[in-house]
This record gives sequence, structure tokens and C-alpha cells, in this order.
Amino acid sequence: MNLMQITIDVPDEFAERLQRDGNDLSRKALEALVIEAYRTEVITQYQVGQILGLRSRFAVDAFLKKSKVYLHYDEADLEDDRQTLEQLRQQGKLKI
Repeated sequence: MNLMQITIDVPDEFAERLQRDGNDLSRKALEALVIEAYRTEVITQYQVGQILGLRSRFAVDAFLKKSKVYLHYDEADLEDDRQTLEQLRQQGKLKI
């Protein structure tokens, strides 16, 4: 993956406050950018993991949940899941 370097000018006082807890500002900025890109559907859940180096879907889910960003799941997804469930019931593969 090719990398682009971005420079951000931040007032020293603000940067000092952010670093007080030992935060890596570069990482925090990248995470904020990724969160917003996912929230606005510019990137996918898979791409979140790729960009941040998260090794599993579960790690991505945990990161998004911790960041108070939830998976994209709309009415069409719900309807697809409902139809799949009904098909499994009819085939006898699911008993509820």
C-alpha cells in the first residue's frame, strides 16, 4: 500500500493537551480521518481494517464500537437477512 504523508498545523497548547495521556498524535489523526471516512461511507469496513492495520473483522468492529461508529446496516440489509432466514427455514436447515 502506498502512503501519503499529510502535515497538520496544530496550536502547541492543543497538541500538548492531546499528548498528555501519551497519545500518538499521528495515529489519533489517522483514526479520526478513517472514522469520518467510514461514517460518511467513503470507505468500507474492510478498508478501515486495512488502513489501521487491524488484523480481523472483530478488531475492526471493536474499534468502530469504541469510536461510537456503528456498522452500516440498512433496511435492504435487513430484508436480505429476513429472506435468507426464511429460505433456511423452508429448507429445514434452521429450526426456530
